[in-house]
Amino acid sequence: MARVMILMGSISDEETVRPCAQVLKKLGIDFKAEVSSAHRSPDRTEKLVKEAEGAGCRVFICAAGMAAHLAGAVAAHSIRPVIGIPITASALGGMDALLSTLMMPPGFPVAAMSLDKAGAGNAAWFAAQILALEDEELAERLRSAREAMAEAVEEAGRKLRAADWSNT
Repeated sequence: MARVMILMGSISDEETVRPCAQVLKKLGIDFKAEVSSAHRSPDRTEKLVKEAEGAGCRVFICAAGMAAHLAGAVAAHSIRPVIGIPITASALGGMDALLSTLMMPPGFPVAAMSLDKAGAGNAAWFAAQILALEDEELAERLRSAREAMAEAVEEAGRKLRAADWSNT
């Protein structure tokens, strides 16, 4: 059962969204990925959302650029959490997608992440936190992952000190 559904507005978003899939895999979270457009294939988007919910999907992650309406379209068809990843795809440098993802009407919220790959990775981490509310094993994997991140920072500091980088 895929607990997370990743939807991207275009196949050209695949490389940008890859960190999302990588984090979900690392944390052992089943997911499914599809391409669907809020504007070019609205019926497909609605169908994918309903099918995913019926199959047990708990969280939707949506990546889109420019008008970035995909996350909002999914939120219109589901009461499950929707996480939006704005993609830089226009001359506006992603600001259009960011604002489109942020500016949702009352009652149809979308959790907006940062742009591009950084946002894609954080979308997966945030989905994991949502799922961990009811999954203690996943919560423990999240704690372990954070401990590993903290240790990596400590190790970097040790390497920097060993290289005698400071002048004191």
